[in-house]
Amino acid sequence: MILQRALCRNWTRQIAEPLMPSYSSKFLRPRTIVLRTMRSSPRHDRPPQSKNLQTSPPFENYAFGGAVPPSNVVKAVIFTGAFSVGCFMGVTILEYENARNMMLEKARLSKFPWLKRQTVNQEQNVWPEVKQELQLHWDKLTPGERVFVPLCALNVLVFGLWRVPALRNTMMTYFCSNPAGRAICWPMFLSTFSHYSMFHLFANMYVLHSFSRAAVLSLGKEQFLGVYLSAGVVASLTSILYKTVTAKPGLSIGASGAIMAILAYVCAKYPDTQLSILFLPMLNFSAGAAIKVIMGFDLAGCILGWKFFDHAAHLGGALFGLFWVYYGTELWQKRLPFLTMYHDLRKTK
Repeated sequence: MILQRALCRNWTRQIAEPLMPSYSSKFLRPRTIVLRTMRSSPRHDRPPQSKNLQTSPPFENYAFGGAVPPSNVVKAVIFTGAFSVGCFMGVTILEYENARNMMLEKARLSKFPWLKRQTVNQEQNVWPEVKQELQLHWDKLTPGERVFVPLCALNVLVFGLWRVPALRNTMMTYFCSNPAGRAICWPMFLSTFSHYSMFHLFANMYVLHSFSRAAVLSLGKEQFLGVYLSAGVVASLTSILYKTVTAKPGLSIGASGAIMAILAYVCAKYPDTQLSILFLPMLNFSAGAAIKVIMGFDLAGCILGWKFFDHAAHLGGALFGLFWVYYGTELWQKRLPFLTMYHDLRKTK
């Protein structure tokens, strides 16, 4: 799930200490917001910076605590709107190109049936067995799995990049969403591909795999991508607004805001579907009851200020999924004028 990084001791040990070799462990002991404590420490209590910190900026420069500038909130709101519109325009173009390529391929094969055999023979000379084997496995996947596999691969890739010490400054700046950080906009999107631990990654990908099949069958691949990617940014915006109002900025990472949108969409669309928990298969409950309990838990977390997860991001993602259940079809139809315009532009090339 999207986790508040401030309460994780392992996060500090794996990420903060490699970036601050000159700081003694006494500065990393508090389980409350660690980096806020360091930022508020008296200057004369801080050890002198080592040479390593000259090439690697001090970790405190990432501004985990402190007040959130109003300009950051404005940037986040504008980016969310622009990204969502651009995302749905992008998947509309993808939908058009996929349909166009499929129609052209069928037209070629109907006019020149020998073309497929010749193309296959040429490809076998370049990629002997490997490409054919991959294509065979890909064809066996369901539509939902064909969307899930690339998304899962991206999350695994980013998880691996976090383990490269030379990239940690960049990852901390652009792959963590923080309303008081130096970068605001792109981290709102890129943070949805970051995960804190292997269990964090596995849990999110398991839930995404469980619900992606039904969501893709209902929405289609292109609309699913638009909802998933936009929901991740909307969840980040909700988290930023909540942290700004409560004056508790901090890092958030994870794909669960976007996944919550898919989960909420499926549960609201098919409320009578029976669900169960991975390690407790004997407990069965309806999808409609499940989403009510989950959203109630996250709402309570926001009201009571719990720090287990980023409850505001979860709640924002779930609300976006519910919004798409009732208004998504109408909004998706509004892409048709843009689709016509792109078609006319495409014919001129």
